[in-house]
Amino acid sequence: MGRIARRFAALRERGEKALLPFITAGDPDLATTEAIVRALAEAGADGLEIGVPFSDPTAEGPTIQRSSERALANHVSLRDVLRLVKAVRSDVDIPLILMGYANTFFAMGHDEFVETASEVGVDGTIVVDMPPEEGEAFFAAEAEAGIDAILLAAPTTSPERLAMLAERTRGFLYYVSLTGVTGARASVADDLRAGVERARALGKAPVCVGFGISTPEQAAEIGAYADGIAVGSAFVDRIEQASAPDEAVDAVARFAAELKVPLRPRE
Repeated sequence: MGRIARRFAALRERGEKALLPFITAGDPDLATTEAIVRALAEAGADGLEIGVPFSDPTAEGPTIQRSSERALANHVSLRDVLRLVKAVRSDVDIPLILMGYANTFFAMGHDEFVETASEVGVDGTIVVDMPPEEGEAFFAAEAEAGIDAILLAAPTTSPERLAMLAERTRGFLYYVSLTGVTGARASVADDLRAGVERARALGKAPVCVGFGISTPEQAAEIGAYADGIAVGSAFVDRIEQASAPDEAVDAVARFAAELKVPLRPRE
């Protein structure tokens, strides 16, 4: 059983839901990202999605696009992200998941990536633009190395395809809460609960909801029926708005603690 599966098993025993923050590696710089990773783990994050900077992040809204631009201006590469994981792995025990785009992983070479990722302690990947039909060899290599290939589903996913994704995903199924790009939203889609419940009924993997979540109230609402939440733009926005690295670290840690409260069982 991998680190992601162990974490979700422990959460189930406690009647708790997962908090999975997203940050972009190298925004505002790699040293601050390393400090943020440690701070989020201490603040109650159950796993962390570390964004690999990319020049054309088509699924991202303006907030995360800008973070990727800042990281690329710092010349942050996938190899840098892997070195970051290695640096924190000895004292950060939550799952670390790399989230990015296929071109980045294939530019490194998927065999070299999988080997290095396994060595440094990467627990999973979310490759936004790689459906399972196109990533079969890559995902098989990851499975052999003990890395979970986390697949995505959306409200527009057909019932037949949703069943396939729920069966083939590893770690958890990432359920996109809305059609469109990432970014904070004022409210949760009306049909989200029904979609998540369908996904949970079709497979054994936990279902976590991402895109648009930005408040503890939304976390509480979605946590009532999903296994966890993934929050990106709201964290990245706090990093962007901070006037200094230490302020960014403190801001994301406080926000993580606030989001985690409604995901714990009531006493």
